[in-house]
Amino acid sequence: MKMIEGGVTAAQGFVAGGVHCGIRKNKSKPDLAMIYSEKLCAAAAVYTQNLVKGAPILVTKKNIENGRAQAVICNSGNANTCNADGVEKAERMCAIAGEVLGVHPADVVVASTGVIGQVLPIEPIESAAQALKDSLSPTGSHAAATAIMTTDTIPKEAAVEVELGGKTVKIGGISKGSGMIHPNMATMLCFVTTDCAISPEMLQKAITASADETFNMISIDGDTSTNDTYAVLANGMAGNPEITAEGPDFDLFCDALRAVCRTLSKLMAGDGEGATKLLICQTTGAQDRATARTVAKSVICSTLFKAAMFGADANWGRVLCAIGYSGAAVDVDKIDVSFRSAAGQVDVCQNGAGIPFSEEEASKVLKENEIAILVHLHQGEASAEAYGCDLTYDYVKINGDYRT
Repeated sequence: MKMIEGGVTAAQGFVAGGVHCGIRKNKSKPDLAMIYSEKLCAAAAVYTQNLVKGAPILVTKKNIENGRAQAVICNSGNANTCNADGVEKAERMCAIAGEVLGVHPADVVVASTGVIGQVLPIEPIESAAQALKDSLSPTGSHAAATAIMTTDTIPKEAAVEVELGGKTVKIGGISKGSGMIHPNMATMLCFVTTDCAISPEMLQKAITASADETFNMISIDGDTSTNDTYAVLANGMAGNPEITAEGPDFDLFCDALRAVCRTLSKLMAGDGEGATKLLICQTTGAQDRATARTVAKSVICSTLFKAAMFGADANWGRVLCAIGYSGAAVDVDKIDVSFRSAAGQVDVCQNGAGIPFSEEEASKVLKENEIAILVHLHQGEASAEAYGCDLTYDYVKINGDYRT
């Protein structure tokens, strides 16, 4: 398995594109994206666990009940959530995509992201439909990734290739997410494509597992979005024997899918609203996987710890505090904590107690833009990672006037 270029169009038979249609007032920001497969795909998705769900989720769920889809259409700038006509508008978006692509509207995944509670204008999408189709390209991943951005500062893309059944299979994706991210599901929006031949049932199993280990381990601000959608389309054009059951090929596919999702997760966490640092909590020595995940995510979610990281303050007591209220069954007298970055590593806690360390060296380590928080529980062999970012003044500035 190796990382490759190409994002969501890396796999055979997929094209993507993006345009500015007019949902956003700023004409320099594209706000409408499309992904299309030349063949009907196996399709699977997971969604937000927020009880308030955007209308596009309701429509997408219905559309892919049969495990099939061929295209994705997504707008940014308006979430189409909490609107009386939301379902109608989401269905119309599917129809618009179907008309220009020549596919059935029920074979379209629809998504929206942006401000909640404002009526989505459908006219700009209708008017830009042909231009959107014309923008589709085998190299259009970047354009699509840019068009789904809201407060993101960078487009997010990743792709891998792997040998399955004697064939080269490619998996690629794009995602957006910068704030309102505490998914407990997936992320704000993520679209993945693959030319692997895999049944809808096994695809659903694979993406659920990958979400649990990657997207579900992100937290930027503790808020779960209303529009979280992680959808995967698999068109089978790689020609590998179809994966219909668990086995070596399925395991390898899952490994490759996780690699794509892990890369996207880190990109999203590092691009958190106002963030200056990517934080990765690596928990080892746990008695089981659930414990490791609970500990890692509790540390990443701690507002006090995130603020300390912004200030490059090696306040390791906040790490232990977060572990202590996580609900995980751990022996606090066995916990070791270290901070690591490109500037080196500093050990700050052993056996649940502080140890002497250089504050100056610790500050150097914590001033880097990617910091690993190493937590060793010394109670087993299980491990997990969680992804987050520091909490800065700019987070409040961005969200203080997000709607206005």
